[in-house]
Amino acid sequence: MTDVTDSGRRSAAATASPRQERGFVRRALDSDLFYSFKRSKLVVLAAILTACMLSAALFAPLIAPHNPYDLGSLNLLDSNLPPAWLKEGDPRFLFGTDDQGRDILSTILYGTRSSIAISLLAVVMAIVMGVSLGLAAGYLGGYVDSAIMRIADVMLTFPTILIALLVNGIAMTAFKGRVSSGGQFWILVCSIGFSFWVQYARTVRSMTLVEKNKEYVQAARLIGLSRPAIMFKHVLPNVLSPVLVIATINLALAIITEATLSFLGVGLPPSEPSLGTMIQIGNRYLFSGSWWMVAFPGITLAVLVLAVNLLGDWLRDALNPKLR
Repeated sequence: MTDVTDSGRRSAAATASPRQERGFVRRALDSDLFYSFKRSKLVVLAAILTACMLSAALFAPLIAPHNPYDLGSLNLLDSNLPPAWLKEGDPRFLFGTDDQGRDILSTILYGTRSSIAISLLAVVMAIVMGVSLGLAAGYLGGYVDSAIMRIADVMLTFPTILIALLVNGIAMTAFKGRVSSGGQFWILVCSIGFSFWVQYARTVRSMTLVEKNKEYVQAARLIGLSRPAIMFKHVLPNVLSPVLVIATINLALAIITEATLSFLGVGLPPSEPSLGTMIQIGNRYLFSGSWWMVAFPGITLAVLVLAVNLLGDWLRDALNPKLR
């Protein structure tokens, strides 16, 4: 009798799970957020472009016609070739080649992968740092709040790119310039992430000041929960709504910042280029007629940033209760 009951419970749980999944999908498709998304053709196009570019960057080793990192396969005789549809173009290189004989299309795929990876990790670092400091400033108050906010005010007086350059310069000086390509990757992540945390901290702090006086926080104090437990288990889920919007917009800014740093010569090395590094290299040969070396990476960067910005603007408006 017990075995029959247990088997019945397992079968009921197995049938309930697909129903719950279908119910979740149905609620998502019927939500106001999805209705706002599908109503705007421009936002749908931006989402498709972003998904395609993310997929192409993720699967670059499978999609790219050539491996630009394989120095043994490069031939200097193939350098500075125009796109394949021009008179002197080579069918093997659709978008032409750069000064080292690398296929521009393959380098764009790998470079987009590096740019997106740096930007995503930098945004994650800024979220962790900014949300933690914002929670501490808003909930603890006093000297902690004053110290964190004064540091934030000082950082707001400098442009983001200058802060990133300062962090990058300090890191390179600390390592005395002996940094591998992997080390330069993480220096870029820290430089960009450290320059973006202020916006998250100020937003989370202002919302924490409101949330900490509500009844559920007072109840948590009465039952003896510690401050970290209240901050991260109870207050944090209620202040994260604007963080996603800020992160989406900051992702586009992080991509631009990475490209700017690389263009200024403090990005990834030419052997492992990003979009900014490709634009910097192509800019040297622009007036010699090799326009494709800077045009195609520049178009890719512009389309990627524009698509992410459109998604961020839509998400900001869709989650704003005043605009509903």
